[in-house]
This record gives sequence, C-alpha cells and structure tokens, in this order.
Amino acid sequence: MCCMELSRALHLDTQPWQARPIRGGSRIEGSAYLQHCSTVATDVEVLELAGHEVRITNPAKIFFPRLGLTKLDLARYYVAVGDAALVGCHRRPTTMYRWPNGVDAPEDAFYQKRVPQSRPEWLQTTIVTFPSGRSAEFLVVADVAHLLWAINLGCIDINPWPVRSDDVDHPDELRVDLDPTPEFSFENAREVAEVVREVLGEHALVGWPKTSGKRGLHIYVRIEREWGFQQVRRAALALAREVERREPALATTAWWKEERHGVFVDYNQNARDRTIASAYSVRPAPEGRVSCPLTWDEVPGADTDAFTIQTVPERVATVGDPGAGIDAAVGRLDSLLALADEDEKGGLGDAPWPPHFPKSATEPVRAAPSRRRQGRRNSGS
Repeated sequence: MCCMELSRALHLDTQPWQARPIRGGSRIEGSAYLQHCSTVATDVEVLELAGHEVRITNPAKIFFPRLGLTKLDLARYYVAVGDAALVGCHRRPTTMYRWPNGVDAPEDAFYQKRVPQSRPEWLQTTIVTFPSGRSAEFLVVADVAHLLWAINLGCIDINPWPVRSDDVDHPDELRVDLDPTPEFSFENAREVAEVVREVLGEHALVGWPKTSGKRGLHIYVRIEREWGFQQVRRAALALAREVERREPALATTAWWKEERHGVFVDYNQNARDRTIASAYSVRPAPEGRVSCPLTWDEVPGADTDAFTIQTVPERVATVGDPGAGIDAAVGRLDSLLALADEDEKGGLGDAPWPPHFPKSATEPVRAAPSRRRQGRRNSGS
C-alpha cells in the first residue's frame, strides 16, 4: 500500500496538519501533498502540529515490511488517532523504545530514558528518579507534536509512566497487565479480565480495558494522586491475589515463570520505573497490531488481530474512543489497601520484586525455585 492509499484508508485528507518536503522546494498542503508524497521521494518531511514543526527524517524507510508501511505511514497513523492517544500519555514522562530500522530488526531496538541534547526548543521534559537513586530527563508528551517527535526517533509504541509531569512520585493510574502463559490464550485473558472488573467494582473502582497489542489485555484504573509507587503496587498485588483466589485454575500471581500457569496478573507493572504501551500504541511486531481500548461489552468477543495500524483510525473516526472517559472516573485505593492489610494479617507477605529493586523486609527469597533447589543440593542440605 502506497502512502497515498494509506492516507485514504486513514481518512487523513481533512486532518488539521500540513506537511512539506525539505528537499523539493515550496510548501505543499492538503490533497496536493498526498499526490506529491506518492510520486516524489524526499529525505525529510516536516509536519506542522500543535503549532510546532516536526521533522520526519527518512520518511520512506520501511518500518513494517510485511505490510509495506513506512516511517511516514506510522507518523500519519499517530496524527489520525492523536487526540485519542493523548488520553493515555498526556503530560506523562515517557520511556522511548526505539526501533530505528523497523520491526524486522529487533537486534537494533533499544530503550532510551534520557532525552538527547539535540532537540527542539519547544520539547517538554521532566526529571524522574529511578529506584537506584539516579535520575534522568524524560520526554513529556505534551501534545501530538511530541508524539511525532518520538516517532521520528524510531519509537513505534509509546511507553509512559503512570504519573504526570507535575508530580512524578504519586501515580494517578493503577495498571493491570494480563499476560497469558504460552499454553493459554487471549480468550483466557478475556475471562480473567471479567474477574478483574468484578473485583474492582467491589472496591469502588472503574477499570478501562484495552488489548495489549500482543496476546493479553491491559486494564487501567484512574486513582487519586495520594499514594506513592509502593502503596499503589501493594494495592495492585492485593487485587491480583483476590483475582487468583476466585479463579485459581486460570489466574496466577506467580512471579517466577517456571511456577506460572494460566494468565499472569502482573502486579509488578505498578512498580516504579515500569511502563506499559499506552492506548493506541502500535506494537513493534510484523502485523502492526495496536493496543486498542475496548468497551466492556466488546471484551468477551474481542479479537486482538482486528486492531491494527490499518483498521484502528477508521474505528476511532466512526466509533470514537472507548477510553475517553477515564479521567472523569477517579477512584481511591483505601479499600484495596485494606484488603492488603487482611492478606498480610493472614500470613501473606510481600511478593517478589523485579531484580533491580531494593529487597523489601517481607519479600520472599528473590531467586527462582529451581535455583533455590540447586543451591540446597550444592550445599548438601
């Protein structure tokens, strides 16, 4: 599919932006630009968005070989869904996951936390501190222009922190990541999602589901910015354990992969420095699948393969954004934290943290069971 054909598929003729090729002379706008980009190769395109000029270098570079889609096509996708995408990442510090040579070159992909020194004057940033105590200057997604600036660096999906740039220590979002183990499926993740919704409702919280763009589902919960990362993770762990109690054959909170079965409810996605691809992110995979918000009525019959870079813009244009109301549904964690208290009184301490985090006082041994068994054999015990 050429650039002009994709533009028609994404209904971009009326989008409030212009672009001009750097190599090729005068500004070209609207439908004349679409015809131009289908016939003339350029080294750089400039998109005018939110009052800023955003350079797209190497616009013809193929990013999705199976689909025949370019870096410029990816940029145009984010223009098409920009307002909806901002619901999930607006004013959030964002980790850049760069794929400079497209989805067929995973060996070239890398995470970048620090914003490069060479950047436009209008780019917004904020300082974020890591669990190690070190800090970095992060990109803040202030508008669609900031999104496109990241896309130009080779970012395919958007990976924001669950905080806003004016308070990077108190999350306003609890995140539920449902990740099926290899022997289980997306259908199983849908089943577990319904249990998560039930538990959240019992604790006066509203969950907003979306496909992960891979094999699972994400459910986001807006919360008051009253608790730090440790308490938000503690609430998420209590939620995950309650889901596991209700569906022990289907849901698991086991951190070590060798102990998991069914659908992993990943409570550690709420730990500081952990990120998840945000709503409307195109995932770096050959099929160009999108992490797409759903209504709860859509969840039982959802097909993750139906939401792609080629189909989602039309969905947004015709159906709207099912996640648009999330900022108006802010809840509190008091009830989930009370559930955590009950778990702890009943003998359930902390659960394992990711490797680079300081060990908590009640955390179990941070080693996979097979390694612990090997250690005991080696010690002769």
